[in-house]
Amino acid sequence: MTVAPPAARSWLPAVLAIGGAVAVGVLAALQARVNAQLGVALDDGLVAAVISFGSGLAILVVLSALLPAGRSGIRSLIAAIRSGKAPWWMLVGGAAGALTVATQGLTVAIIGVSLFTVGMVAGQTLIGIVVDRVGYGPAGVTAVTVPRVVGAALALAAVAFSLGGDAITRAPLWMLVLPLLVGFAVAWQQATNGRLRAAVGSALAATTVNFVGGTAVLAIAALIHVAVVGAPDPLPGEPWLYVGGLIGCVYIFMSAALVARTGVLLFGLASVLGQLVGSVVLDAIWPPVAPAAAWQSATTVALASIGVAIAAVRWRRRRPAAVDATAAAD
Repeated sequence: MTVAPPAARSWLPAVLAIGGAVAVGVLAALQARVNAQLGVALDDGLVAAVISFGSGLAILVVLSALLPAGRSGIRSLIAAIRSGKAPWWMLVGGAAGALTVATQGLTVAIIGVSLFTVGMVAGQTLIGIVVDRVGYGPAGVTAVTVPRVVGAALALAAVAFSLGGDAITRAPLWMLVLPLLVGFAVAWQQATNGRLRAAVGSALAATTVNFVGGTAVLAIAALIHVAVVGAPDPLPGEPWLYVGGLIGCVYIFMSAALVARTGVLLFGLASVLGQLVGSVVLDAIWPPVAPAAAWQSATTVALASIGVAIAAVRWRRRRPAAVDATAAAD
């Protein structure tokens, strides 16, 4: 039996997988805008976050009950909790997801998806270095390299550039800084989720745990908020305002299906690219209350994209010529 050489294999599946990863990023940006618009309609970003997160949880619970993999994952989760293999701190990653969705509902309609996304990506890139260096993630201790430091610096430069001009006068400073803190939380959440998946052996069960925790945190925060400031506006009638949770579930499952084909590195780069570019497009066709100039948004996204690429790519050191010559002679 003759095996086709690698060059002769079809490149179409790989291209489609990369395109799917870009689509995951676009969906993440779209979810942020939908959640923000629901917050505007309700005049309450926290209640909007509960609706979005809660609908996603409902979908995951149904899937966990219907799918054999979901049921076995829940059994593994219960066993891991009882045995101590999954301690309590692995179960609280949903708090970071709650912060993300709540921040979307509070800020995106004002500052736009672009500034929110750039701040979040910069926070992830920066704190990701710390998380890897201390070995908190499932991969253990990862060395701090010059490219990663340069990439993080460029991502932070993108945030600083986004604050230039009259950005601070258009929106409160806390709205511009909060996405950076969200990025910190998301990087911690990803590492925590990775350890939970490794302990349980089920991505669906780990995701469901996150949605349970996030919904609980958001529900408590929303109840306190409503008790203090009063009830939100009546629920809007537009059905599309309630699809944020569905969008989240779709890109979570797309991620699980695509990362096996693209690899973690390529998937991460493609999805971040989709998120950054998608945010610029969304802000152009769906302007926020305090939009940034088009050239400023484009430059900010370009800086962040380059920073993420530099930080993520594994740069190979060139061997000295003498070593190459020796290797060739051998």
